[in-house]
Amino acid sequence: MSHETEVWVRFCETDAAGHVNNTSYFIYLEEARGKFFEAIQPNRSEVFEGFIIASTKCDFVSQAYFKQRLIISTSISRIGSKSFSFHHAIKAAETSELVATAEATIVCFNYEKQKTEEIPSTLREVLEGYLVMN
Repeated sequence: MSHETEVWVRFCETDAAGHVNNTSYFIYLEEARGKFFEAIQPNRSEVFEGFIIASTKCDFVSQAYFKQRLIISTSISRIGSKSFSFHHAIKAAETSELVATAEATIVCFNYEKQKTEEIPSTLREVLEGYLVMN
């Protein structure tokens, strides 16, 4: 299963070449992850807090432009003991053309203790519903 987020490209997210600047994609991905967490836990509890991004990458496949509507499909590609990974596919809404793919690894982190922690079982259960096997 995947979660979908819609974004519209704003002028400030484009560059001198007229297409979406590479840094803007990471803003879209952050929004998609936020919407994903809102969807799985509308009344956020402590169980769903305490994350830190360990790594993220984005592979650009085609260009996106000002005023274009994009759909970001978000799923879970891996679940470990203390971390999990998102897989994102960004497509042009009108044509379904693939614009970019991305990955982000999230670690459960206790900010007070400054240490990683196990993924809570309640979160793991929800994430497993979005796990996509390659």
